Amino acid sequence: MERGETAVRAEIALRVNGEERRVVADTRTSLLDLLRERLGLTGSKKGCDHGQCGACTVLVDGRRVNACLALAVAHQGADVVTVEGLADGDEPHPLQRAFVENDAFQCGYCTPGQLCSAVGVLAEAARGWPSHVTADLAADGVELDEAEIRERMSGNICRCGAYPGIVAAIREAAGGGTAR
Repeated sequence: MERGETAVRAEIALRVNGEERRVVADTRTSLLDLLRERLGLTGSKKGCDHGQCGACTVLVDGRRVNACLALAVAHQGADVVTVEGLADGDEPHPLQRAFVENDAFQCGYCTPGQLCSAVGVLAEAARGWPSHVTADLAADGVELDEAEIRERMSGNICRCGAYPGIVAAIREAAGGGTAR
């Protein structure tokens, strides 16, 4: 901004983890910064701040989004789910349980984004949406084999290399294979 100019602010209304939230923020604020700095939801991480690592992945209207690239004001009225909103009260989401049971994390920094992305993967597969490696586009469902999961999760980087556990956890949560 040029010297003397003032920031443009707007009221942003979102439904975050099932709760209506209203915040007045600079229109340049990313969804990630709004969630972390204004709403105190620090589960989603700022890894690269360029949409390349997936640590900031959240669900917006049921779809995976890199929150560091999304302007909060552009998601007026959206339904946002962060890692804090995956559990059902004290009951962990099936993917959260599967991540623990399959040692799908090491340092844990990428885990919130991995979990939100994995929830999106299961939903996409359940809708029958193909990926680049989907073998049979005419099938009734998408088989979530290792190649399919790795392709769909390729936007989420784990610097510790916990990929075998992540893939196993997603397969377990998907019921071992085909999502229909």
